[in-house]
Amino acid sequence: MTYRVSVLTMFPEALPGPLGVSLIGSAWRERGLWSLETVDIRAFSKDKRGFLDDAPAGGGPGQVMRADVLAKAFDSLKDSGRPRLYMSARGRPLRQDRVKAWAEAEGLIVLCGRFEGVDQRFLEARDFEEVSVGDAVLAGGEAAALAVIEACVRLRPGVLGDMASLTEESFEHGLLEHPHYTRPRTFEGRDIPAVLLSGDHAKVARWRREAREAATRERRPDLWAAHLANSQPKGE
Repeated sequence: MTYRVSVLTMFPEALPGPLGVSLIGSAWRERGLWSLETVDIRAFSKDKRGFLDDAPAGGGPGQVMRADVLAKAFDSLKDSGRPRLYMSARGRPLRQDRVKAWAEAEGLIVLCGRFEGVDQRFLEARDFEEVSVGDAVLAGGEAAALAVIEACVRLRPGVLGDMASLTEESFEHGLLEHPHYTRPRTFEGRDIPAVLLSGDHAKVARWRREAREAATRERRPDLWAAHLANSQPKGE
């Protein structure tokens, strides 16, 4: 089944971007494993100039995207129960477990906001989930949408050549990924760790596990705390 992705945006020319290259691009253009549809929200504005925003209720700076225009754009889609995501700095953090769930659906509908955001009534009326890709504010949702779509599409069967590589990535088993090395053996005075050249698979596996734990402990104490909690025997 083709994984269907629809993106509601003011700037459809922003896509496919990096989604159109490498294995993900060929899975779309050549193999048809997923599809990409862009919907220009401005086309659904009654204003001849394509305006779709208005001043925020209660006053304040900036503009807000109108609920009625967004509803017309969304209602033009064939929904089929796909997850609906609104890329927003105030959303819940993007997590790999959520990505896995979205990747198992029939596809995605992604809304890219602009200005100060979108009318909350539209999000509630059309049951959109707000998703954040990090603690930073972007000018619009397109860059964040690319990240979410790529994260989901790469998990679809047949998109990546080596599915086994997915099991040792960051966030699998609650840990960050271990560092990687390849030839040359020495680069600017830095050697590949000797254990990785030892041929002892048990020692390599132990080194990688310890490296994942060390990276997680140092860089993501929140993930490390969750990992420790999950590692505790039940009932303790």
